[in-house]
Amino acid sequence: MNTTSTVDSQTFLEAIKLTETDAQVFDQAFTAIPQYVPWPKAYGGDMVAQGALAMMKSVSEDRHLHSMHSYFLRPVDMLEAVRYEVEHLRDGRGYSTRQVRGFQNGKPVYSALGSFHVPENGPELSSTPPAGSLDIDPEALASAAKALKHVEGPAAQYWANGRSFDMRHVPEAIYLPGEREKTAHQAVWIRAFSELPEDELTHKAALTYVCDYTILESILRGLGMAWGDAGLVTASLDHSMWFHRTGRMDDWVLYAQEAMSAQNNRGLALGRFYTREGKLLATVAQEGMIRAANY
Repeated sequence: MNTTSTVDSQTFLEAIKLTETDAQVFDQAFTAIPQYVPWPKAYGGDMVAQGALAMMKSVSEDRHLHSMHSYFLRPVDMLEAVRYEVEHLRDGRGYSTRQVRGFQNGKPVYSALGSFHVPENGPELSSTPPAGSLDIDPEALASAAKALKHVEGPAAQYWANGRSFDMRHVPEAIYLPGEREKTAHQAVWIRAFSELPEDELTHKAALTYVCDYTILESILRGLGMAWGDAGLVTASLDHSMWFHRTGRMDDWVLYAQEAMSAQNNRGLALGRFYTREGKLLATVAQEGMIRAANY
């Protein structure tokens, strides 16, 4: 296995390579490979992006994914194929509904519902980014590679360069333990390391792919925790996304995040993606398991 990270977006592009295969459970089926990560099980964003793309490939081109709701059922082995079975629940004049279920080693590991809409003309409004957030130049912020330049090990290497996307935090990242203000808010500027293909499906899949990396950090930050804390265990439980507008993920987007609650070793966080011009692209809600060794 080659675990050397390269500063491009090939890991993401490999993750969203779907191969159509014979359906065994529902109406259509695809296989995809969860990519390498330096911990025992696959990254949850692989499943969200792969499941979203499987559903998007099952509808006509006039319909666009506007919402999806996911459950992570079991840990997934990386570098082993997941089969995504898509059920065609409904095709109406303006809306379509799909269900996708991911299987690995004969067991369901991921499940999602997706709704698709034929675009219409109508009035618009949009929430606004956090005050002053768009005044920050992402190029002036520390990259993950800079924040971790003195840290050795596969996890630091992966955080720095292996995630296919440049992620720059406001305030500073919480990769390592340390004293910092407990606040349940943060923002992350995100951009693909390299140019992505032009098609809308790739950019929407990229949006679903990156959202799982940092969404729980607002909870960790509010609790005074960091990814590097000894004994910290986290896992994504469920995940919802609403897609409002199209945008490019190889240009900087702002991911504003807020922790809503933490209790019973679970936490709920909300996130919003904005373009540099302040246009709202998508809204995210995710609940995750957070277990700390000192509780």
